[in-house]
Amino acid sequence: MESVVALFREPRQAQAALEALKSRGFGREHLGFSLSDTVVERDIAQATGISPEAGEPGGSASVMRGAFLGLIGGLGLTVPIWLLFLIIPETRIYSDGGLTSMLFGALGGLGIGGLFGALTGSDHGDYVKLLRRMGVPAAHAEKFAGGLKSGHVLVIARDPAGTRADEALSLLRRHGALRLEDVHGGGRLQSERIGQDGH
Repeated sequence: MESVVALFREPRQAQAALEALKSRGFGREHLGFSLSDTVVERDIAQATGISPEAGEPGGSASVMRGAFLGLIGGLGLTVPIWLLFLIIPETRIYSDGGLTSMLFGALGGLGIGGLFGALTGSDHGDYVKLLRRMGVPAAHAEKFAGGLKSGHVLVIARDPAGTRADEALSLLRRHGALRLEDVHGGGRLQSERIGQDGH
């Protein structure tokens, strides 16, 4: 199976590209797209009959990231108060309580951050992992995912037989697929044609 991946600046361009791929015989089950605006994503899905592409689950990395951010947030809220207790002479007697509040702030932030990280990590939002599984090189996968986060539309066309990827690539380019360097200031591809070996 080969896959062609492309970014579009405008949702209407991506929709036109998906319609063109369908009209050339690419099955809906082999096409996918994603964008950050869920309302527009739903509109494109209804108009084309193509399901939005879900990224891979975030997994434990989301829990760790959430816990770290929660810890920083908890300390960020409690450390300034403790410092005020130390600076103001009348409140120095409360500085031990300030240390205790820092401890509870850090532990609470760690726990709540980890919980929210687990909840957000259960959704299918890791497009780098998805693209890497499809064989996209890591650097390009990061750029595609970054383009998606910055408001571009990601379109994926899969070619099970491996004989029509060039046709899909040509159609995507014709409908305005962006070069990666135009999205991120680096890279060389307008879209990425990927086989199972990553070439």
